[in-house]
Amino acid sequence: MQDSDRARPAARAAARDLFEQVRLRYFHLPPVMRRVMFGVVLVGTVGVGAALGWDLVPTFLITFLSLCFVALALRFPRAAATLLVLAGYGALLPLAVQQAMSLTLMGLLGIAVAGAAHLIRWVPPWLTTLMALVPAGVLAAVLTPVSTAAGLWGAAAAAAAALVYRFVVARRAKAELSAEEQVRVRVREGQRDLSAPDRSGPPPPISVEDALSELESMIGLAPVKEQVRSIAASIEASRLRAEAGYTADRPTRHFVFVGPPGTGKTSVARTVAKIFYAFGLLETPYVVEAQRADLVGEFLGATAIKTNELVDRAIGGVLFIDEAYSLVNTSDGQADRFGAEAVQTLLKRAEDDRERLIIILAGYEQEMTAFLSSNPGLSSRFATRVRFPSYSPGELLEITDLQQKRRGDRMGADAKPALLGLFEDVQRRGLVDELGNARFVRSLVEAAAQARDVRVVGAGGTPTTEDLVTTTTADLTKAFNELTARFRGYAATPTLEEALADLDAMAGLAPVKRQVHAIAAQLQVARMRQERGLPTPPQMRHFVFVGPPGTGKTTVARVIGRIFAALGLLARPDVVEAQRADLVGQHLGSTAIKTNELVDRALGGVLFIDEAYSLVNPGYSGGDAFGNEAVQTLLKRAEDERDRLVVVIAGYEREMDGFLSTNPGLASRFNQRIAFPSYSAEELTEIAIKLAALSGDRFDEEAVDTLYSQFVAVCAARRIDRLGNGRFARSLLERAAMRRDVRLAALGGSASSAELTTITSDDVRAAVDELSDR
Repeated sequence: MQDSDRARPAARAAARDLFEQVRLRYFHLPPVMRRVMFGVVLVGTVGVGAALGWDLVPTFLITFLSLCFVALALRFPRAAATLLVLAGYGALLPLAVQQAMSLTLMGLLGIAVAGAAHLIRWVPPWLTTLMALVPAGVLAAVLTPVSTAAGLWGAAAAAAAALVYRFVVARRAKAELSAEEQVRVRVREGQRDLSAPDRSGPPPPISVEDALSELESMIGLAPVKEQVRSIAASIEASRLRAEAGYTADRPTRHFVFVGPPGTGKTSVARTVAKIFYAFGLLETPYVVEAQRADLVGEFLGATAIKTNELVDRAIGGVLFIDEAYSLVNTSDGQADRFGAEAVQTLLKRAEDDRERLIIILAGYEQEMTAFLSSNPGLSSRFATRVRFPSYSPGELLEITDLQQKRRGDRMGADAKPALLGLFEDVQRRGLVDELGNARFVRSLVEAAAQARDVRVVGAGGTPTTEDLVTTTTADLTKAFNELTARFRGYAATPTLEEALADLDAMAGLAPVKRQVHAIAAQLQVARMRQERGLPTPPQMRHFVFVGPPGTGKTTVARVIGRIFAALGLLARPDVVEAQRADLVGQHLGSTAIKTNELVDRALGGVLFIDEAYSLVNPGYSGGDAFGNEAVQTLLKRAEDERDRLVVVIAGYEREMDGFLSTNPGLASRFNQRIAFPSYSAEELTEIAIKLAALSGDRFDEEAVDTLYSQFVAVCAARRIDRLGNGRFARSLLERAAMRRDVRLAALGGSASSAELTTITSDDVRAAVDELSDR
């Protein structure tokens, strides 16, 4: 009998270990695989039921509920056990209480008891629930026939007494456990999510040297490493001062990590957790990762509950909130009450639990700066900022090599120089951050391995071991092209010679062409100086195009974009065209949002703002507050994004001079002016002939003379600017082609191919008459 009693704890421990192993393997499965597994069981059970003649609806419901319980038991074992106790309590309750109202109140008592039981740590909550509900049910069964009120109050008192007793037992149990055993109990109770393998057991012993060595082994991040070493030195100095009897300041507890994605912020957060754990300032070295969706609920009030639950999970370790600025979402111009509630709750917990928790907020620097300034409490509690730089091409190559070694792969002899060139091209285009730095490298390594496998298998025969693990330049280039294809215009970027040839092919604009050629030469020389490590003055990035309408300003802006892209100074040659309505909102505040969204759309290319002087409308009494807000926002973004954006503002010369004089920042940032002259009659004739050729048409000789004479008359009368220069030539062509089509349609299909594509002098005269009537 005694041997049997001794065997029971061992048997329970073995059963618990087996259950934990099952849970661990379950969470090693991808989420999709888990869903597929449950789906197969559900469909299989229903299929078996159909074959055996069972009622399918109850079979489906019972199986579905059973699978839900299994999923709950694997993720939250304590909650599943408590649910079983509540189910038994609910099934037996009608035997003890007959009245409907009493049944409802007793059911609510059971739910309240279960919730309170889960707040009492160090003892099993299911057992606490059972010990509270059994006497409550017995008293209700005995006293309710005599008095309903006496039965309900007696049940509540019995449940409360049991909960108080279990609380006392829990405090005694906690006092008897060592610190290490307390952590083990908390992990076993499921306070942390066991879906992460490193949280399935007690924290391993970690020394400060081990944590710092892990930091030093990371590639790049020199300023980050220096700052983290300084933090560790401050903690050690504080500890030594305390041991010597001096007053020691409390070590920094909360941080802000700013920088582009894929620069190791999460990895460094894990190292920070290990450093504070090694110093004894945290109970565990674990990091709980979260985003806005993990904090914000679906209605006011639920957000505070959700945020508190998240903080409770992270207590004793580090809470890492990525893209923290998304907690304050003002994209629609309205206050984000849900995000504000999450921020307020987070601030309170950051202060209340500062001795047991480190919170790290992470995201892009610009967005995080705005986020921290949105609430004074954020700036004061998150005062330590760690900046993460983008990876250099050489560092990206090192990361690639490391990722391949972890996979058991390697690069061919000529692959490294080629890949370094691709990384340098990405850096010149300013795409490193958009691609995701180290995340891009991981995707590249996986895609290159897949390309290699396809190549090796497709070659036939028996590949050697070397073939199976070596990625070639072709494999890496193919993977690189696939991953960058999502960036518009990346692969289609022209060469500098092609861009300038397109410019030279335009009719007229001789002074404009000379100036653009000079700009291209200056950019080329600056790039060569930079590559050789010579001092390089900052290059012009923003332009003012002045001149009448229809003189090719938009077309030349596209050429400018292609030149910058060809030299690697822009990610793509695309031009985003805009006017006042695209920047100015309907109320103050919305204008800045609208302007920022437009700039974000143009990042990596050219933003072309036509009739830019309309942004400041002097006709408004008291000034144009909306336009001024757009200009201020545009100036700030033009400076902040000068390495990723070219801004071209265009319009009539006199109006643009007045616009530039309204703000000193405009004149200083847009100091490169290109003046577009009106077209001459010869140039307008050339434009019309080229446009006709593009559509497969031609003017006969007499039509060309008529066309030229019309343009001479318009230019002599100085009406060409009002008519739109090149736009007038296009309109005249379109009208003449339409008059030809009307004339030929009357012939009833007897026109020849030459007649169908030829515009005559009569067609041109008819077109001029129509346009004159307008």
